[in-house]
Amino acid sequence: MAGVTTQCKTLTEVRECIDLLDAQIVTLLAERAKYVHEAARFKESRQGVIVPSRIEEIIARVRQLSIERGANPDLMERIYRSMIDAYIVSEQDVWDNLNG
Repeated sequence: MAGVTTQCKTLTEVRECIDLLDAQIVTLLAERAKYVHEAARFKESRQGVIVPSRIEEIIARVRQLSIERGANPDLMERIYRSMIDAYIVSEQDVWDNLNG
Protein backbone atom coordinates (compact mmCIF):
# COMPACT_ATOMS: atom_id res chain seq x y z
CA MET A 1 0.00 0.00 0.00
CA ALA A 2 2.96 2.33 0.58
CA GLY A 3 3.16 4.93 -2.16
CA VAL A 4 0.08 3.61 -3.94
CA THR A 5 -3.26 5.35 -3.58
CA THR A 6 -6.22 3.10 -4.24
CA GLN A 7 -9.15 4.48 -6.20
CA CYS A 8 -11.76 3.66 -3.58
CA LYS A 9 -15.31 2.87 -4.59
CA THR A 10 -17.01 3.71 -1.28
CA LEU A 11 -16.52 5.94 1.73
CA THR A 12 -16.17 2.79 3.83
CA GLU A 13 -13.26 1.69 1.67
CA VAL A 14 -11.64 5.13 2.03
CA ARG A 15 -11.97 4.88 5.80
CA GLU A 16 -10.53 1.37 5.86
CA CYS A 17 -7.48 2.58 3.94
CA ILE A 18 -7.07 5.53 6.31
CA ASP A 19 -7.34 3.16 9.30
CA LEU A 20 -4.54 1.00 7.86
CA LEU A 21 -2.36 4.05 7.37
CA ASP A 22 -3.14 5.27 10.88
CA ALA A 23 -1.89 1.97 12.30
CA GLN A 24 1.40 2.40 10.43
CA ILE A 25 1.69 6.05 11.45
CA VAL A 26 1.12 5.27 15.15
CA THR A 27 3.79 2.57 15.02
CA LEU A 28 6.27 5.03 13.51
CA LEU A 29 5.34 7.80 15.95
CA ALA A 30 5.84 5.43 18.87
CA GLU A 31 9.29 4.54 17.55
CA ARG A 32 10.10 8.23 17.04
CA ALA A 33 9.02 8.93 20.64
CA LYS A 34 11.52 6.36 21.90
CA TYR A 35 14.34 8.24 20.16
CA VAL A 36 13.04 11.59 21.43
CA HIS A 37 13.07 10.19 24.96
CA GLU A 38 16.56 8.79 24.41
CA ALA A 39 17.73 12.27 23.40
CA ALA A 40 16.72 13.60 26.83
CA ARG A 41 19.63 11.66 28.35
CA PHE A 42 22.09 13.81 26.41
CA LYS A 43 20.58 17.21 27.24
CA GLU A 44 22.35 19.21 29.95
CA SER A 45 19.27 21.20 30.93
CA ARG A 46 15.50 21.14 30.58
CA GLN A 47 15.75 24.22 28.36
CA GLY A 48 18.20 22.28 26.19
CA VAL A 49 15.33 20.11 25.04
CA ILE A 50 14.21 22.95 22.77
CA VAL A 51 16.70 23.52 19.96
CA PRO A 52 15.19 26.00 17.48
CA SER A 53 17.85 25.36 14.83
CA ARG A 54 17.10 21.61 14.94
CA ILE A 55 13.37 22.28 14.65
CA GLU A 56 13.91 24.44 11.57
CA GLU A 57 16.24 21.79 10.09
CA ILE A 58 13.50 19.18 10.50
CA ILE A 59 10.86 21.49 9.01
CA ALA A 60 13.03 22.30 5.98
CA ARG A 61 13.66 18.59 5.38
CA VAL A 62 9.97 17.74 5.78
CA ARG A 63 8.94 20.51 3.38
CA GLN A 64 11.41 19.21 0.79
CA LEU A 65 10.23 15.62 1.24
CA SER A 66 6.64 16.81 0.91
CA ILE A 67 7.37 18.51 -2.39
CA GLU A 68 9.21 15.43 -3.69
CA ARG A 69 6.27 13.21 -2.76
CA GLY A 70 3.53 15.47 -4.07
CA ALA A 71 2.20 16.51 -0.66
CA ASN A 72 1.24 20.01 0.44
CA PRO A 73 4.37 21.35 2.22
CA ASP A 74 2.36 23.90 4.22
CA LEU A 75 0.09 21.18 5.57
CA MET A 76 3.04 18.93 6.40
CA GLU A 77 4.78 21.80 8.18
CA ARG A 78 1.71 22.48 10.33
CA ILE A 79 1.44 18.79 11.22
CA TYR A 80 5.13 18.53 12.05
CA ARG A 81 5.22 21.70 14.14
CA SER A 82 2.31 20.40 16.18
CA MET A 83 3.96 16.99 16.54
CA ILE A 84 7.30 18.55 17.54
CA ASP A 85 5.56 20.68 20.18
CA ALA A 86 4.01 17.54 21.68
CA TYR A 87 7.32 15.67 21.60
CA ILE A 88 9.06 18.60 23.32
CA VAL A 89 6.62 18.35 26.24
CA SER A 90 7.16 14.60 26.38
CA GLU A 91 10.95 14.95 26.25
CA GLN A 92 10.87 17.57 29.00
CA ASP A 93 8.88 15.16 31.17
CA VAL A 94 11.51 12.47 30.57
CA TRP A 95 14.29 14.96 31.31
CA ASP A 96 12.54 15.92 34.57
CA ASN A 97 12.26 12.27 35.58
CA LEU A 98 15.92 11.64 34.83
CA ASN A 99 17.17 14.76 36.57
CA GLY A 100 14.50 15.48 39.18
